[in-house]
Amino acid sequence: MGTAEPDYRERPSRIPGAVVWQRGVQREGESRILPDGCMDVIHQDGELFVAGPDTTAHLSWSPAGRRYTAIRFAPGAAPAVLGVPASELRDQRVPLRDLWPVHRVRRLTEALDNAPDRAAVLESALLAVEHDPDPLAPHVLSRLRAGRTVASIAAEVGLSERQLHRRGLSLYGYGLKTLSRILRLTAALDLARAGTPFAAAAATAGYADQAHLSREVKALAGVPMGVLLRP
Repeated sequence: MGTAEPDYRERPSRIPGAVVWQRGVQREGESRILPDGCMDVIHQDGELFVAGPDTTAHLSWSPAGRRYTAIRFAPGAAPAVLGVPASELRDQRVPLRDLWPVHRVRRLTEALDNAPDRAAVLESALLAVEHDPDPLAPHVLSRLRAGRTVASIAAEVGLSERQLHRRGLSLYGYGLKTLSRILRLTAALDLARAGTPFAAAAATAGYADQAHLSREVKALAGVPMGVLLRP
């Protein structure tokens, strides 16, 4: 089995906080998809599915020639659009027809299959969904990214830690402590990919030391950092 060599591109979406991404697989192979707290609605030829929030790396095999078009929602944003708690989709890849009416998904899938600009069609379809965003989601997310503790966030929003944990399960798919680990790892890896030495990336992202970062990489990504970031 070869290693996937995707043609990947992304842009900001008109959906607040979301990203539109497209990927064309040039050679069949396996990709390691890291947890990022996000949920994606993904189209591949003839199929629409939802990638739920991952707790550890997800390994995905793709044949040569496959094309993906997707919307990646900001953490906590997708459940209101999809109409299902994030916890029900945790670590899963679920057909959209299991969440929305079959006839609605069939029409959208056919439109995407035949569209010259699949990204625009998918984005417009999701923008048209009437929903009530939970204002707690971006508020908590910004506090976690700033390094705030769960206890301090709970006190700020007027909830007990247990209540906030339940809201977190619905919005993000897991509790805030798990989401915080994932966000911190994402920040450290972004720094390392930009050329920051591992020790400095660990310190900037809030780890005790480089060894702490290495343990988290192995736990959440499934491979050592050097392997993960290998060109």
